[in-house]
Amino acid sequence: RTGAESPGCLCFALCQNPAAASQGLAAHTLNPAPERSSERSPELQLRGAGPGRGSRVSSRSAGLSSQARAKTNSWGSERPRGPKSTPAPAPIQGACPPTMRKIRANAIAILTVAWILGTFYYLWQDNRAHAASSGGRGGQKVGGRPEQLREDRTIPLIVTGTPSKGFDEKAYLSAKQLKAGEDPYRQHAFNQLESDKLSPDRPIRDTRHYSCPSVSYSLDLPATSVIITFHNEARSTLLRTVKSVLNRTPANLIQEIILVDDFSSDPEDCLLLTRIPKVKCLRNDRREGLIRSRVRGADVATAAILTFLDSHCEVNTEWLQPMLQRVKEDHTRVVSPIIDVISLDNFAYLAASADLRGGFDWSLHFKWEQIPLEQKMTRTDPTRPIRTPVIAGGIFVIDKSWFNHLGKYDAQMDIWGGENFELSFRVWMCGGSLEIVPCSRVGHVFRKRHPYNFPEGNALTYIRNTKRTAEVWMDEYKQYYYEARPSAIGKAFGSVATRIEQRKKMNCKSFRWYLENVYPELTVPVKEVLPGIIKQGVNCLESQGQNTAGDFLLGMGICRGSAKNPQPAQAWLFSDHLIQQQGKCLAATSTLMSSPGSPVILQMCNPREGKQKWRRKGSFIQHSVSGLCLETKPAQLVTSKCQADAQAQQWQLLPHT
Repeated sequence: RTGAESPGCLCFALCQNPAAASQGLAAHTLNPAPERSSERSPELQLRGAGPGRGSRVSSRSAGLSSQARAKTNSWGSERPRGPKSTPAPAPIQGACPPTMRKIRANAIAILTVAWILGTFYYLWQDNRAHAASSGGRGGQKVGGRPEQLREDRTIPLIVTGTPSKGFDEKAYLSAKQLKAGEDPYRQHAFNQLESDKLSPDRPIRDTRHYSCPSVSYSLDLPATSVIITFHNEARSTLLRTVKSVLNRTPANLIQEIILVDDFSSDPEDCLLLTRIPKVKCLRNDRREGLIRSRVRGADVATAAILTFLDSHCEVNTEWLQPMLQRVKEDHTRVVSPIIDVISLDNFAYLAASADLRGGFDWSLHFKWEQIPLEQKMTRTDPTRPIRTPVIAGGIFVIDKSWFNHLGKYDAQMDIWGGENFELSFRVWMCGGSLEIVPCSRVGHVFRKRHPYNFPEGNALTYIRNTKRTAEVWMDEYKQYYYEARPSAIGKAFGSVATRIEQRKKMNCKSFRWYLENVYPELTVPVKEVLPGIIKQGVNCLESQGQNTAGDFLLGMGICRGSAKNPQPAQAWLFSDHLIQQQGKCLAATSTLMSSPGSPVILQMCNPREGKQKWRRKGSFIQHSVSGLCLETKPAQLVTSKCQADAQAQQWQLLPHT
């Protein structure tokens, strides 16, 4: 381009002489641009400009009229000079006078300040909007689940389709907002005011292990029917549950979302949501409770896979794919996510530990517990599923045909509570398995009380439901349930004949099998008994004095006396996982599973010593730490790998009665 065509020449001229610039502009308008000179001017040669720079400067001077060029040169010559013997430096073309430089500097400063302020404002607004999802960190315990510190990764929304024009989100939410001065905890047992402030589409942190995003899943995963039951749920939490499923799940994996309204006060809580694509509503004509409502939802579901959710949840990124993958590979698996905590006070989304599984005590009280140490030590891949004795019950995925084959839920149970134990025992004992999938995360609001009423009170309802579970599935071990929950004795629980018959038809395993193979960590209460004998055939376990080194000797000898009146050397006390005699206890010399054949000795009792811990496992006496079994050898007793057909490992414990 010629100098007359270059817009930079006008700025240059304006900075040096506005009048000259106007004349140059007139010349540019009336006259065609002169041809570019092929020679470099002496001025450029003196400055040593390169080809690019020289052509730009020459074009500027060529684009100006002779008058403008003369005035430009005179402006440069008017600057103060030194002695005549010292030549003046050539004027820097393109530089502006001090006034223009000041204006330009001020403009840049103003723009810089505005940019900084705008950035801070944006960050402040973003932090304010997502305070609930970024607060509450610091390793605190919430709802019994310890929080883990994790990298803040706000997950994006997966847009699966355009929202329905028929659903008025603002009107739906505003119709049920709290009145001024109303207790925000009263109706729902969580802070409804904080929930109502949050967007139904709020972003949350990606709380998965950093290895999870690299896990791949089948492209042909089956679609699922999501079943959400509720009774008088807060509209903001219910809508957020639904929208989190739609926003964070690939559209092809959601067949439908079935809302089962368990006779809420306002039918429109459910009905209005059917204006959202894929959302369906079933309404009970009376209060049925979560258990029967879920069965109703499952009956009408059209997908081959069922996903049960509570009505105050928020699903995380790629929450569904890991669970569908496990069920697709084995239809007898029932899988659950890691359940993150949504604070009931400020709705902060808190990451739960990935090292927990479901457990319980003999009163059938659910609890989260650490994965056993031996399992934790063998877990080299943090994305692998975790076997769990029981699931919490609120959130899980199951094959519909398997759900029906197992007998669905026990429909004679009322409202809520205990159904997770009944389902968990049934799955394990009848040929299935339960897993927690670490790469699946779902947040849940854990409340401290029930916001709704139970027909017979929550305590009696829970007793009825757990008692039905104990009577059908716990066999002779139900005595420990009654010992732990004596209030259940004599309470009505209805007929369980059909459930027992169904168990027989499915040829389900015993509860002893469940304890030995699924949940050996649940210790059977051992009452301190009077001295008895530990017998194998015609021989009994006995202490045999001390050797010259002072070591206590242990061996087998012909049984003398009887269980009611044993000889002192053959009288043992099996108590608190110790097999003891007069202050001395059986002890394995090694606690390693990899060390079979290690001798078993007698040593002074120490209840904290792992080498002295034993448990009864059927007719076996198993070391609690190594898992090896007590076995007789010709010259000594040892711990060996447990074998069902090994007669040398079969024992009778006959207490003194």
